[in-house]
Amino acid sequence: MANTRLGGKMDGATLVLDSVTHLSSAARGRAACCASHGGVYAAWYAARAGVSAVMLHDAGIGRDAAGIGGLDWLAGQGVPGATVGFRTARIGDGADMMARGVLSFVNAPAAALGLAPGMGCAEAMARLEAAALPAAPDVGAMGEARYELPGSGGVRVFALDSNGLVGPGDAGHIVVTGSHGGLLGGRPETAVKAAVLAALYNDAGIGIDDAGISRLPALQARGIAGATVDCNTALIGDGMSTWRDGIISAINPLAAARGGAPGQSARDFVAAMLEHA
Repeated sequence: MANTRLGGKMDGATLVLDSVTHLSSAARGRAACCASHGGVYAAWYAARAGVSAVMLHDAGIGRDAAGIGGLDWLAGQGVPGATVGFRTARIGDGADMMARGVLSFVNAPAAALGLAPGMGCAEAMARLEAAALPAAPDVGAMGEARYELPGSGGVRVFALDSNGLVGPGDAGHIVVTGSHGGLLGGRPETAVKAAVLAALYNDAGIGIDDAGISRLPALQARGIAGATVDCNTALIGDGMSTWRDGIISAINPLAAARGGAPGQSARDFVAAMLEHA
């Protein structure tokens, strides 16, 4: 089965992407395999692109089952959706989901098409493609949140629901995100888009090949302190939950040198980064 990745040409090949943010207008009416977490925002983003069905990643399921929260939301729109298990394929890597992913959860529209937990991702995608499903209905806006938190000494702190909201103006500051801690397609340049001082992510259950924390070495190589919070302590896709609720699960050496440590609260981690700065 041929694969089209990163929103490339639409030639009948299976549409496989490392993130829902790579969906383009050409995805309308197509079933898509996207290696984003299965939270509500990712589901909305896929529906906004007009996909007919979507495969996502369960991101360790996590607190309040946030990692699969998008499936019920999609069902409310009549859109088939499913997730692959975090122990079966790397988050952020669509090709790996197709190669090794095994379904962990499906919503009612997907179940009606014969999808079920335990099915291989590739087989599930073939069923979705063969079903000739309509494009998702138009959905309203669902803006991601960006909040400024207390900083110190000219260093600002931002809570972002998505790593995709990091911009050039965040360079030299601290970002506390709701995104998973996995590189997209294993590419180091996808760790973060700006030279931030420190960055926090959700570990998405860590998962197979430690994919959920794979941003951390890439951040280290760029001189950025990096850490993840345990997915069972904070809602994935919610930057303010990372800040309020998150407990550090993994750090890179630079973060450790600046006073970061597993077991800290996200607030205490940020305080340590500010104190060092």
